[in-house]
Amino acid sequence: MCVIFFYVNSSPQNGGYKLILASNRDEFYARDTKPAGTWISNEYVYGGIDLEPGREGGTWLAVSGKNGTFKVGALLNLTGEPKTRNSLVTNCYGAHNCNTTSTLTNVTTIPSTTIITTTTKTYSSPTLHNNNNSLLGRGMIVTDYVSNFNEDFNNSNYNCRLVEDCSKYNAFNFVSLEIGSSSSAAVTLCSNVPASLIHYPEEKYYGFGNSLPSVPFEKVRFGRDRFQAIVQNYFNSDKPSDENVLIKQLMDLLKCKQRFWPDAELMRRAPNWGEHLSAINVAIPNEGYGSRTHTVILIDANNRMQFIEETMLSEDPTGEWSCTHLNKQFF
Repeated sequence: MCVIFFYVNSSPQNGGYKLILASNRDEFYARDTKPAGTWISNEYVYGGIDLEPGREGGTWLAVSGKNGTFKVGALLNLTGEPKTRNSLVTNCYGAHNCNTTSTLTNVTTIPSTTIITTTTKTYSSPTLHNNNNSLLGRGMIVTDYVSNFNEDFNNSNYNCRLVEDCSKYNAFNFVSLEIGSSSSAAVTLCSNVPASLIHYPEEKYYGFGNSLPSVPFEKVRFGRDRFQAIVQNYFNSDKPSDENVLIKQLMDLLKCKQRFWPDAELMRRAPNWGEHLSAINVAIPNEGYGSRTHTVILIDANNRMQFIEETMLSEDPTGEWSCTHLNKQFF
């Protein structure tokens, strides 16, 4: 279970941002993970790395910048309650097969108080309802996307191949962004239950979690609205406050422990853990599970990135946490 909120603008004014992102990683506390940093394999990629045996090299969230273009990938679980840690997953990653036959449907509703026109493509891939331990690990979906900048891996082509080949994986939401200087940013949500692609316009405020966008969890509704209020207040200030204030407010949002319960969709997906999972900041110490990593990413109009990560250092959420603050001037 994870949650992500973001705002994208490919052509911000001076003092504005190309990307403002806040995200929680909900995972078992004992899962071995490398904290956020520059990837040795690709020095233009930043993010944490999964070290869980059988899933090494994958990630839940990463950002990269090369040749004037930024890419962001985020992986969200789309099943119900977290499966046990000893589940066996084969971590291989095959090529996607792109099938250009699809039906195009225009929709005008998303999980937000704002009406936004989107484009949805639906496909004939089989529906997955439960975790299948023989399927591929999903973390490499993000890794492959952010690590490659040739045409085959641009936002459109990559998602096309992914959605046509998505039955290889357990259920997921894959959020992918591509922010360049010559065209509008690409904002895409790829899901495989059912197989679909949704393309969103930039300069809007988005929130996604572990359900389909048509039936968002209550915490995602609240979080998206709160995220929008924080960012707009920062933009609309006569004298914009210190950037650290924006970072702190976004971190405070990620640490919100209020439970947005009852939640019919969450109850349906996770009848046993639902109430515990209904907070933005999840904590289920008895199960060794919760929001173990908080991340804020800012990319300003001058292509300066700040990547701030707070992550647990032990299996006790009340214990010591580390804070990593990465600064990178791209291009």
